[in-house]
Amino acid sequence: MTTHEHPHTIYSDKAPEPVGPYPHARRVGNLLFLSGVGPRQRGSRAIPGVTLDAAGHVIDHDIEAQCHAVFENVRAILEAAGSHWERIVDVTVFLTDMKRDFPTFNRIYGEYFKVNPPARTTVEVSALPTPIAVELKVIATVD
Repeated sequence: MTTHEHPHTIYSDKAPEPVGPYPHARRVGNLLFLSGVGPRQRGSRAIPGVTLDAAGHVIDHDIEAQCHAVFENVRAILEAAGSHWERIVDVTVFLTDMKRDFPTFNRIYGEYFKVNPPARTTVEVSALPTPIAVELKVIATVD
């Protein structure tokens, strides 16, 4: 017999506030679907590793700083939902500059996923909703 569980929403008090009308994650059965996660820090509009000019345009970014911040935000959301890093099964990566940032991203990603890495897709996009250079879309399992 199969029972139907109503999906429910997850908000983390450690992850950055969503920039739109969506939760940090949504649980359906034993699957946890995270909304896109960027490197911003909770309570701040500042983005780790981003240098803006007077008009607010990105003039430089530190992909390494952004990667570490993104991974910590993902971890915070997973923990708020009762899951953990090792339960990640799929990651979609959005980079705004594949040629420049992929080698660094790939190296740092490998540091975080040393054993049993999840499936992964990496794509380049022309822009993300805030002036960030990397965003992750994650699916994990939860008990």
